[in-house]
Amino acid sequence: MSDKKRAVLLINLGSPDSPSVSDVRTYLREFLMDGRVLDMPYPLRLCIVNLAILPRRPKQSAEAYHTIWTKEGSPLVVTSQSLRSRLQSHLGLPVELAMRYRNPTIQSAIRNLTKNGVTDVLLVPLFPHYAMSSYETAVVRVQELMRKLAPQIRLEVLAPYFDQPAYIGALAGVARPYLDNGYDHLLFSFHGIPERHLRKADPTGSHCLSSPDCCSKPCATPKTCYRVQCFKTVEAFAQFAGIPATKYSVAFQSRLGRDPWLKPYTDAVVEQFGKAKMKKLLVICPAFVSDCLETLEEIGVRARESFRNAGGGDLQLIPCLNDNPLWISALAKLTQENMP
Repeated sequence: MSDKKRAVLLINLGSPDSPSVSDVRTYLREFLMDGRVLDMPYPLRLCIVNLAILPRRPKQSAEAYHTIWTKEGSPLVVTSQSLRSRLQSHLGLPVELAMRYRNPTIQSAIRNLTKNGVTDVLLVPLFPHYAMSSYETAVVRVQELMRKLAPQIRLEVLAPYFDQPAYIGALAGVARPYLDNGYDHLLFSFHGIPERHLRKADPTGSHCLSSPDCCSKPCATPKTCYRVQCFKTVEAFAQFAGIPATKYSVAFQSRLGRDPWLKPYTDAVVEQFGKAKMKKLLVICPAFVSDCLETLEEIGVRARESFRNAGGGDLQLIPCLNDNPLWISALAKLTQENMP
């Protein structure tokens, strides 16, 4: 008889504890001081965060958070908690939830695993694609704290699942009612990253962004190239859902600072569609498995307003996977196939 006691640890990015300016400032400081988010020497990062960003950004972000906050709390945290509970019921195994920044903390999740006598854990990053500022920083931080707090627990990590049939099927299933209701165009809006992050993940130093079509050429780093993984998600989704190439396009949102980020930019693309008098634009955000500020406010509020103000008709945001039963089943399948 095996002495193993298995469990799952879900990890997402995180959220402020409330939409107050002080809580948003605390969250932004923790997030932006991460060297995998602002990848520059610590003294320079400290100056930029404390002198250029934190004096103004918390108030602006707090106003945005107020527009999406619910009675239960942050949409991302509330939905992730529901996902944890439902996945645990589905699997019949302990499932813990942690956030890379703020609450619930990674430390509290590890303490719970230890109290329950867990011996083997599958870490499930709630990021389908590999990026140093999301997937990598979450995984590395969990590994560091697990070695420190619970070295006796064996930890395995679920690889990015950007083109896994279970994930694609759930994504298409959630989108299906919106697609079936008719649309002029479907925009895949992925979270952007600085171009330098992409180049840092390229060991050849010469492939990524070397040409506009670099992602269509043989890639030396498909396991760590965020851009090529995004395109593979789109390709798999379009094939699964039967969407012709003329009916969809790809853009990247949520850039910060003046450095070049992955293009085209979502806000510019949405405005162009509006100026073209498009009547119905659907937007789906596959890099986010849970609706959050970047989907609900950035796309659902600001992008919709921009689209209409430019002359467009209706912009509809397709919900994220959230705690949809299709996603629960897909995540359970991915978990069971990779459980240590």
